[in-house]
Amino acid sequence: MNKVFNPEKNTWSSLAKRPLYSLDSVKGIVDEIFTNVKLKGDEALVDYTNKFDKVNLNDLLVSDKKINNSENDIDKDLKESINIAFNNIYKFHKNQAFNSKKTETTPGVFCWQEKRAIENVGLYIPGGTAPLFSSVLMLAIPAMIANCKNIVLCSPPNNNGELHPAILYCAKLCKVNKVICVGGAQSIAAMSIGTESVPKVNKIFGPGNQYVTYAKLKSINFNTAIDMPAGPSELLVLADQNANPEYIASDLLSQAEHGPDSQVIFVSLSKSLINDVEKCINDQIENLDRKDFINKSISNSKLIFFENKLEAVEFINQYAPEHYIINVENESFFIDKIVSAGSVFIGNYTPESAGDYASGTNHTLPTNGNAKQYSGVNLDSFLKTITFQKISKEGLLNISKTVETMADAEGLQAHKNAISIRVKDLNN
Repeated sequence: MNKVFNPEKNTWSSLAKRPLYSLDSVKGIVDEIFTNVKLKGDEALVDYTNKFDKVNLNDLLVSDKKINNSENDIDKDLKESINIAFNNIYKFHKNQAFNSKKTETTPGVFCWQEKRAIENVGLYIPGGTAPLFSSVLMLAIPAMIANCKNIVLCSPPNNNGELHPAILYCAKLCKVNKVICVGGAQSIAAMSIGTESVPKVNKIFGPGNQYVTYAKLKSINFNTAIDMPAGPSELLVLADQNANPEYIASDLLSQAEHGPDSQVIFVSLSKSLINDVEKCINDQIENLDRKDFINKSISNSKLIFFENKLEAVEFINQYAPEHYIINVENESFFIDKIVSAGSVFIGNYTPESAGDYASGTNHTLPTNGNAKQYSGVNLDSFLKTITFQKISKEGLLNISKTVETMADAEGLQAHKNAISIRVKDLNN
Protein backbone atom coordinates (compact mmCIF):
# COMPACT_ATOMS: atom_id res chain seq x y z
CA MET A 1 0.00 0.00 0.00
CA ASN A 2 1.14 3.53 -0.73
CA LYS A 3 1.97 5.67 2.32
CA VAL A 4 1.33 9.41 2.31
CA PHE A 5 2.04 11.80 5.19
CA ASN A 6 0.28 15.15 5.66
CA PRO A 7 -0.57 15.58 1.98
CA GLU A 8 -0.89 19.11 0.60
CA LYS A 9 -4.42 20.09 -0.43
CA ASN A 10 -3.39 20.42 -4.06
CA THR A 11 -2.66 16.66 -4.08
CA TRP A 12 -5.98 15.58 -2.58
CA SER A 13 -7.73 15.21 -5.95
CA SER A 14 -5.15 12.71 -7.16
CA LEU A 15 -5.27 10.87 -3.82
CA ALA A 16 -9.06 10.63 -4.10
CA LYS A 17 -8.95 9.10 -7.58
CA ARG A 18 -10.29 5.59 -7.91
CA PRO A 19 -8.59 2.89 -9.96
CA LEU A 20 -8.98 3.44 -13.70
CA TYR A 21 -12.61 2.68 -14.47
CA SER A 22 -13.66 3.59 -17.99
CA LEU A 23 -16.93 2.60 -19.58
CA ASP A 24 -15.75 3.59 -23.08
CA SER A 25 -14.29 0.14 -23.75
CA VAL A 26 -17.66 -1.59 -23.24
CA LYS A 27 -19.88 0.90 -25.05
CA GLY A 28 -19.87 -0.84 -28.44
CA ILE A 29 -20.62 -4.26 -26.99
CA VAL A 30 -23.47 -3.02 -24.79
CA ASP A 31 -24.99 -0.94 -27.61
CA GLU A 32 -25.04 -4.07 -29.79
CA ILE A 33 -26.66 -6.08 -26.98
CA PHE A 34 -29.48 -3.54 -26.65
CA THR A 35 -30.07 -3.59 -30.42
CA ASN A 36 -30.25 -7.38 -30.54
CA VAL A 37 -32.47 -7.70 -27.46
CA LYS A 38 -34.86 -5.18 -29.00
CA LEU A 39 -34.94 -7.13 -32.29
CA LYS A 40 -34.87 -10.74 -31.06
CA GLY A 41 -36.19 -10.66 -27.49
CA ASP A 42 -35.74 -13.93 -25.58
CA GLU A 43 -33.74 -15.45 -28.44
CA ALA A 44 -31.04 -12.82 -27.92
CA LEU A 45 -30.97 -13.51 -24.17
CA VAL A 46 -30.44 -17.23 -24.77
CA ASP A 47 -27.68 -16.50 -27.33
CA TYR A 48 -25.83 -14.09 -25.05
CA THR A 49 -26.10 -16.44 -22.06
CA ASN A 50 -24.53 -19.13 -24.24
CA LYS A 51 -21.82 -16.75 -25.42
CA PHE A 52 -20.89 -15.08 -22.12
CA ASP A 53 -21.84 -17.65 -19.46
CA LYS A 54 -21.22 -20.81 -21.55
CA VAL A 55 -24.66 -22.11 -20.58
CA ASN A 56 -27.52 -23.31 -22.81
CA LEU A 57 -30.83 -22.31 -21.27
CA ASN A 58 -34.09 -24.09 -22.03
CA ASP A 59 -36.18 -21.73 -19.92
CA LEU A 60 -35.29 -18.21 -18.81
CA LEU A 61 -37.95 -18.13 -16.11
CA VAL A 62 -37.26 -19.96 -12.84
CA SER A 63 -40.30 -22.05 -11.92
CA ASP A 64 -42.39 -21.39 -8.82
CA LYS A 65 -41.74 -25.00 -7.80
CA LYS A 66 -37.96 -24.50 -7.81
CA ILE A 67 -38.31 -21.26 -5.85
CA ASN A 68 -40.64 -22.85 -3.27
CA ASN A 69 -38.31 -25.83 -2.82
CA SER A 70 -35.17 -23.71 -2.54
CA GLU A 71 -35.11 -23.73 1.26
CA ASN A 72 -34.58 -27.50 1.16
CA ASP A 73 -31.35 -26.98 -0.77
CA ILE A 74 -29.57 -24.73 1.72
CA ASP A 75 -28.24 -25.81 5.09
CA LYS A 76 -29.99 -25.04 8.34
CA ASP A 77 -27.44 -22.48 9.59
CA LEU A 78 -27.53 -20.47 6.37
CA LYS A 79 -31.33 -20.49 6.33
CA GLU A 80 -31.44 -19.27 9.93
CA SER A 81 -28.88 -16.55 9.18
CA ILE A 82 -30.86 -15.37 6.17
CA ASN A 83 -34.03 -15.23 8.28
CA ILE A 84 -32.30 -13.11 10.96
CA ALA A 85 -30.87 -10.77 8.33
CA PHE A 86 -34.31 -10.51 6.69
CA ASN A 87 -35.91 -9.45 9.97
CA ASN A 88 -33.24 -6.83 10.75
CA ILE A 89 -33.30 -5.32 7.25
CA TYR A 90 -37.12 -5.34 7.26
CA LYS A 91 -37.30 -3.54 10.63
CA PHE A 92 -34.88 -0.80 9.55
CA HIS A 93 -36.57 -0.13 6.21
CA LYS A 94 -40.12 -0.39 7.56
CA ASN A 95 -39.23 2.38 10.01
CA GLN A 96 -38.48 4.69 7.05
CA ALA A 97 -42.17 4.90 6.13
CA PHE A 98 -43.34 8.47 5.49
CA ASN A 99 -46.30 9.90 7.40
CA SER A 100 -48.18 12.49 5.38
CA LYS A 101 -49.28 15.73 7.03
CA LYS A 102 -51.54 18.42 5.58
CA THR A 103 -50.30 22.00 5.71
CA GLU A 104 -52.63 25.02 5.52
CA THR A 105 -50.37 27.47 3.68
CA THR A 106 -53.04 30.17 3.57
CA PRO A 107 -56.47 30.03 5.24
CA GLY A 108 -58.49 27.68 3.04
CA VAL A 109 -55.45 26.40 1.03
CA PHE A 110 -54.39 22.89 2.00
CA CYS A 111 -51.29 21.14 0.59
CA TRP A 112 -49.86 17.71 1.32
CA GLN A 113 -47.84 14.92 -0.24
CA GLU A 114 -48.29 11.17 -0.40
CA LYS A 115 -46.05 8.28 -1.45
CA ARG A 116 -46.99 5.82 -4.18
CA ALA A 117 -44.99 2.73 -5.10
CA ILE A 118 -43.10 2.50 -8.38
CA GLU A 119 -45.22 -0.23 -9.93
CA ASN A 120 -42.62 -2.26 -11.85
CA VAL A 121 -39.08 -2.61 -10.54
CA GLY A 122 -36.16 -4.71 -11.73
CA LEU A 123 -33.48 -6.07 -9.40
CA TYR A 124 -30.09 -7.11 -10.73
CA ILE A 125 -28.22 -9.62 -8.57
CA PRO A 126 -24.60 -10.24 -9.65
CA GLY A 127 -23.25 -13.75 -9.96
CA GLY A 128 -19.62 -13.48 -10.99
CA THR A 129 -17.19 -14.91 -8.45
CA ALA A 130 -19.87 -15.36 -5.77
CA PRO A 131 -23.69 -15.50 -5.63
CA LEU A 132 -24.66 -12.27 -3.86
CA PHE A 133 -27.90 -13.49 -2.29
CA SER A 134 -27.57 -10.75 0.35
CA SER A 135 -28.31 -8.23 -2.40
CA VAL A 136 -31.70 -9.87 -2.91
CA LEU A 137 -32.61 -8.96 0.67
CA MET A 138 -31.23 -5.43 0.34
CA LEU A 139 -33.23 -4.68 -2.80
CA ALA A 140 -36.36 -6.81 -2.54
CA ILE A 141 -37.23 -6.04 1.10
CA PRO A 142 -37.76 -2.27 0.56
CA ALA A 143 -39.55 -3.06 -2.72
CA MET A 144 -41.88 -5.39 -0.81
CA ILE A 145 -42.48 -2.81 1.95
CA ALA A 146 -43.20 -0.15 -0.68
CA ASN A 147 -45.82 -2.50 -2.21
CA CYS A 148 -44.32 -2.45 -5.69
CA LYS A 149 -46.79 -4.28 -7.93
CA ASN A 150 -44.26 -6.28 -9.95
CA ILE A 151 -40.78 -7.17 -8.68
CA VAL A 152 -38.57 -8.79 -11.32
CA LEU A 153 -35.20 -10.32 -10.43
CA CYS A 154 -32.45 -11.12 -12.92
CA SER A 155 -29.25 -12.99 -12.10
CA PRO A 156 -26.71 -14.91 -14.21
CA PRO A 157 -26.80 -18.73 -14.12
CA ASN A 158 -24.07 -20.91 -12.65
CA ASN A 159 -22.27 -23.60 -14.67
CA ASN A 160 -25.31 -25.85 -14.32
CA GLY A 161 -27.61 -23.23 -15.78
CA GLU A 162 -29.28 -22.55 -12.43
CA LEU A 163 -29.37 -19.90 -9.71
CA HIS A 164 -27.93 -20.53 -6.26
CA PRO A 165 -30.71 -21.81 -3.96
CA ALA A 166 -29.94 -19.04 -1.45
CA ILE A 167 -30.84 -16.46 -4.12
CA LEU A 168 -34.11 -18.28 -4.73
CA TYR A 169 -34.88 -18.60 -1.02
CA CYS A 170 -34.32 -14.87 -0.48
CA ALA A 171 -36.56 -14.15 -3.49
CA LYS A 172 -39.24 -16.35 -1.92
CA LEU A 173 -39.01 -14.54 1.43
CA CYS A 174 -39.32 -11.18 -0.30
CA LYS A 175 -42.24 -12.19 -2.51
CA VAL A 176 -40.43 -11.49 -5.79
CA ASN A 177 -42.88 -11.95 -8.66
CA LYS A 178 -40.53 -13.22 -11.37
CA VAL A 179 -37.03 -14.67 -11.23
CA ILE A 180 -35.13 -14.69 -14.53
CA CYS A 181 -32.01 -16.78 -15.03
CA VAL A 182 -30.18 -14.19 -17.14
CA GLY A 183 -27.40 -11.80 -16.16
CA GLY A 184 -25.06 -9.20 -17.59
CA ALA A 185 -25.89 -6.26 -19.80
CA GLN A 186 -28.42 -8.42 -21.67
CA SER A 187 -30.63 -8.67 -18.57
CA ILE A 188 -30.53 -4.88 -18.11
CA ALA A 189 -31.49 -4.45 -21.76
CA ALA A 190 -34.35 -6.91 -21.31
CA MET A 191 -35.74 -5.09 -18.27
CA SER A 192 -35.37 -1.75 -20.09
CA ILE A 193 -37.07 -2.82 -23.32
CA GLY A 194 -39.14 -5.89 -22.40
CA THR A 195 -39.08 -9.37 -24.02
CA GLU A 196 -41.41 -12.36 -24.15
CA SER A 197 -40.23 -13.53 -20.70
CA VAL A 198 -38.88 -10.36 -19.12
CA PRO A 199 -41.32 -7.52 -18.49
CA LYS A 200 -40.24 -3.93 -18.99
CA VAL A 201 -39.74 -2.17 -15.66
CA ASN A 202 -39.87 1.45 -14.54
CA LYS A 203 -36.68 1.40 -12.48
CA ILE A 204 -33.64 -0.88 -12.22
CA PHE A 205 -31.65 -1.49 -9.03
CA GLY A 206 -28.48 -3.34 -8.18
CA PRO A 207 -24.70 -3.39 -8.58
CA GLY A 208 -22.72 -5.01 -11.38
CA ASN A 209 -19.56 -4.93 -13.49
CA GLN A 210 -18.75 -2.24 -16.04
CA TYR A 211 -21.01 -3.85 -18.66
CA VAL A 212 -23.95 -3.78 -16.27
CA THR A 213 -23.12 -0.24 -15.17
CA TYR A 214 -23.04 1.10 -18.73
CA ALA A 215 -26.22 -0.83 -19.56
CA LYS A 216 -27.99 0.79 -16.60
CA LEU A 217 -26.93 4.23 -17.81
CA LYS A 218 -28.17 3.36 -21.31
CA SER A 219 -31.51 2.14 -19.94
CA ILE A 220 -32.43 5.75 -19.19
CA ASN A 221 -32.92 6.19 -22.97
CA PHE A 222 -35.78 3.66 -22.73
CA ASN A 223 -37.71 5.61 -20.09
CA THR A 224 -36.27 3.45 -17.31
CA ALA A 225 -34.81 4.99 -14.16
CA ILE A 226 -31.91 3.55 -12.16
CA ASP A 227 -30.97 3.62 -8.50
CA MET A 228 -27.51 5.17 -9.07
CA PRO A 229 -24.39 4.84 -11.22
CA ALA A 230 -22.19 2.33 -9.39
CA GLY A 231 -18.60 1.24 -9.80
CA PRO A 232 -16.20 -1.02 -7.90
CA SER A 233 -16.69 -1.24 -4.14
CA GLU A 234 -14.65 0.90 -1.74
CA LEU A 235 -13.98 1.54 1.95
CA LEU A 236 -12.30 4.32 3.93
CA VAL A 237 -11.29 3.72 7.54
CA LEU A 238 -10.46 6.59 9.90
CA ALA A 239 -8.63 5.73 13.14
CA ASP A 240 -6.48 7.19 15.88
CA GLN A 241 -3.94 5.78 18.32
CA ASN A 242 -6.70 4.14 20.40
CA ALA A 243 -7.85 1.86 17.57
CA ASN A 244 -7.02 -1.82 17.23
CA PRO A 245 -4.75 -2.33 14.18
CA GLU A 246 -5.91 -5.94 13.71
CA TYR A 247 -9.52 -4.80 13.44
CA ILE A 248 -8.58 -2.08 10.95
CA ALA A 249 -6.59 -4.51 8.81
CA SER A 250 -9.47 -7.00 8.79
CA ASP A 251 -11.91 -4.30 7.66
CA LEU A 252 -9.62 -3.15 4.85
CA LEU A 253 -9.08 -6.72 3.67
CA SER A 254 -12.77 -7.59 3.82
CA GLN A 255 -13.46 -4.87 1.29
CA ALA A 256 -10.38 -5.57 -0.82
CA GLU A 257 -11.57 -9.12 -1.50
CA HIS A 258 -14.56 -7.85 -3.52
CA GLY A 259 -12.40 -7.60 -6.62
CA PRO A 260 -9.11 -6.38 -8.10
CA ASP A 261 -10.59 -2.96 -8.90
CA SER A 262 -11.87 -2.35 -5.35
CA GLN A 263 -10.13 0.34 -3.32
CA VAL A 264 -9.47 0.71 0.39
CA ILE A 265 -8.12 3.84 2.08
CA PHE A 266 -6.81 4.13 5.63
CA VAL A 267 -6.74 7.66 7.06
CA SER A 268 -4.78 7.66 10.31
CA LEU A 269 -4.32 10.32 12.97
CA SER A 270 -1.32 8.33 14.26
CA LYS A 271 1.93 7.70 12.34
CA SER A 272 2.84 4.58 14.30
CA LEU A 273 -0.62 3.08 13.69
CA ILE A 274 0.04 3.10 9.95
CA ASN A 275 2.98 0.73 10.32
CA ASP A 276 1.02 -1.49 12.73
CA VAL A 277 -1.90 -1.75 10.33
CA GLU A 278 0.36 -2.52 7.38
CA LYS A 279 1.98 -5.36 9.32
CA CYS A 280 -1.42 -6.78 10.30
CA ILE A 281 -2.56 -6.63 6.66
CA ASN A 282 0.47 -8.64 5.53
CA ASP A 283 -0.08 -11.19 8.31
CA GLN A 284 -3.80 -11.64 7.68
CA ILE A 285 -3.52 -11.97 3.89
CA GLU A 286 -1.70 -15.26 4.33
CA ASN A 287 -4.82 -16.91 5.75
CA LEU A 288 -7.29 -15.63 3.14
CA ASP A 289 -8.55 -17.42 0.02
CA ARG A 290 -8.95 -14.59 -2.48
CA LYS A 291 -5.32 -13.46 -2.36
CA ASP A 292 -5.10 -12.53 -6.04
CA PHE A 293 -8.05 -10.14 -5.79
CA ILE A 294 -6.80 -8.73 -2.51
CA ASN A 295 -3.25 -8.07 -3.66
CA LYS A 296 -4.43 -6.24 -6.78
CA SER A 297 -6.90 -4.20 -4.74
CA ILE A 298 -4.24 -3.35 -2.14
CA SER A 299 -2.00 -2.02 -4.92
CA ASN A 300 -4.73 0.58 -5.63
CA SER A 301 -5.01 1.55 -1.99
CA LYS A 302 -3.39 4.08 0.33
CA LEU A 303 -2.36 4.68 3.93
CA ILE A 304 -2.62 8.40 4.66
CA PHE A 305 -1.54 10.22 7.81
CA PHE A 306 -3.10 13.55 8.82
CA GLU A 307 -1.82 15.49 11.79
CA ASN A 308 -4.76 17.90 11.60
CA LYS A 309 -8.15 16.26 12.22
CA LEU A 310 -10.06 19.01 10.39
CA GLU A 311 -7.97 18.44 7.27
CA ALA A 312 -8.59 14.72 7.65
CA VAL A 313 -12.36 15.13 7.60
CA GLU A 314 -12.15 17.61 4.70
CA PHE A 315 -10.23 15.03 2.68
CA ILE A 316 -12.75 12.32 3.59
CA ASN A 317 -15.63 14.50 2.39
CA GLN A 318 -13.74 15.11 -0.84
CA TYR A 319 -13.22 11.38 -1.28
CA ALA A 320 -16.91 10.70 -0.42
CA PRO A 321 -16.50 7.02 0.45
CA GLU A 322 -19.08 4.33 -0.22
CA HIS A 323 -18.34 2.79 3.18
CA TYR A 324 -16.79 4.87 6.00
CA ILE A 325 -15.60 3.45 9.31
CA ILE A 326 -15.00 5.94 12.16
CA ASN A 327 -12.79 4.36 14.80
CA VAL A 328 -11.55 7.24 16.98
CA GLU A 329 -11.94 8.38 20.57
CA ASN A 330 -13.63 11.66 19.61
CA GLU A 331 -16.12 10.07 17.24
CA SER A 332 -18.80 12.78 17.62
CA PHE A 333 -16.54 15.37 15.93
CA PHE A 334 -16.20 13.24 12.81
CA ILE A 335 -19.85 12.16 12.81
CA ASP A 336 -20.97 15.79 12.89
CA LYS A 337 -18.54 16.84 10.16
CA ILE A 338 -19.26 14.14 7.60
CA VAL A 339 -21.41 15.34 4.67
CA SER A 340 -20.58 12.84 1.90
CA ALA A 341 -20.61 9.10 2.56
CA GLY A 342 -22.77 6.16 1.55
CA SER A 343 -22.91 4.39 4.91
CA VAL A 344 -21.05 5.11 8.17
CA PHE A 345 -19.85 2.51 10.68
CA ILE A 346 -18.95 3.79 14.15
CA GLY A 347 -16.65 2.28 16.75
CA ASN A 348 -14.38 -0.68 17.37
CA TYR A 349 -17.16 -3.25 17.09
CA THR A 350 -18.95 -2.08 13.95
CA PRO A 351 -17.26 -3.81 11.00
CA GLU A 352 -18.39 -2.94 7.51
CA SER A 353 -19.27 -6.58 6.83
CA ALA A 354 -22.07 -6.34 9.43
CA GLY A 355 -23.78 -3.77 7.23
CA ASP A 356 -23.15 -5.91 4.16
CA TYR A 357 -25.28 -8.66 5.58
CA ALA A 358 -27.38 -8.32 8.67
CA SER A 359 -27.29 -5.17 10.82
CA GLY A 360 -30.26 -3.75 8.91
CA THR A 361 -28.89 -0.89 6.80
CA ASN A 362 -28.74 -1.21 3.02
CA HIS A 363 -25.51 -2.20 1.28
CA THR A 364 -26.44 -0.84 -2.16
CA LEU A 365 -24.51 2.42 -1.99
CA PRO A 366 -23.02 5.15 -4.22
CA THR A 367 -19.38 4.63 -5.25
CA ASN A 368 -16.70 6.57 -7.11
CA GLY A 369 -17.44 9.81 -5.24
CA ASN A 370 -21.14 9.73 -6.08
CA ALA A 371 -21.99 9.94 -2.38
CA LYS A 372 -21.68 13.70 -2.92
CA GLN A 373 -24.98 13.66 -4.79
CA TYR A 374 -26.59 10.23 -4.35
CA SER A 375 -28.04 8.34 -1.39
CA GLY A 376 -27.85 4.62 -0.88
CA VAL A 377 -30.90 2.51 -1.66
CA ASN A 378 -33.69 2.98 0.89
CA LEU A 379 -37.47 2.72 1.08
CA ASP A 380 -37.92 6.03 -0.75
CA SER A 381 -35.95 4.61 -3.69
CA PHE A 382 -38.99 2.47 -4.51
CA LEU A 383 -41.55 5.24 -4.03
CA LYS A 384 -42.70 8.33 -5.90
CA THR A 385 -43.88 11.46 -4.11
CA ILE A 386 -47.11 13.01 -5.36
CA THR A 387 -48.22 16.42 -4.10
CA PHE A 388 -51.89 17.23 -3.48
CA GLN A 389 -53.78 20.45 -2.83
CA LYS A 390 -57.36 21.37 -2.12
CA ILE A 391 -58.56 24.97 -2.05
CA SER A 392 -61.86 26.13 -0.58
CA LYS A 393 -63.87 29.13 -1.82
CA GLU A 394 -62.36 31.22 0.96
CA GLY A 395 -58.90 29.93 0.10
CA LEU A 396 -59.20 30.84 -3.56
CA LEU A 397 -60.28 34.40 -2.67
CA ASN A 398 -57.34 34.68 -0.28
CA ILE A 399 -54.75 33.58 -2.85
CA SER A 400 -56.31 34.95 -6.04
CA LYS A 401 -54.62 38.34 -6.16
CA THR A 402 -51.19 36.79 -5.64
CA VAL A 403 -51.64 34.30 -8.47
CA GLU A 404 -53.22 36.84 -10.84
CA THR A 405 -50.43 39.35 -10.25
CA MET A 406 -47.67 36.79 -10.81
CA ALA A 407 -49.32 35.29 -13.91
CA ASP A 408 -49.85 38.78 -15.35
CA ALA A 409 -46.18 39.65 -14.75
CA GLU A 410 -45.11 36.53 -16.64
CA GLY A 411 -47.45 37.32 -19.52
CA LEU A 412 -49.53 34.18 -19.06
CA GLN A 413 -53.03 35.50 -19.51
CA ALA A 414 -54.74 32.08 -19.53
CA HIS A 415 -53.18 31.28 -16.16
CA LYS A 416 -54.60 34.51 -14.77
CA ASN A 417 -57.97 33.87 -16.37
CA ALA A 418 -58.30 30.43 -14.69
CA ILE A 419 -58.34 32.33 -11.39
CA SER A 420 -60.32 35.38 -12.50
CA ILE A 421 -63.40 33.56 -13.85
CA ARG A 422 -63.75 31.64 -10.59
CA VAL A 423 -63.33 34.79 -8.47
CA LYS A 424 -65.95 36.57 -10.59
CA ASP A 425 -68.46 33.78 -9.93
CA LEU A 426 -67.69 33.80 -6.21
CA ASN A 427 -68.10 37.55 -5.96
CA ASN A 428 -71.44 37.38 -7.80
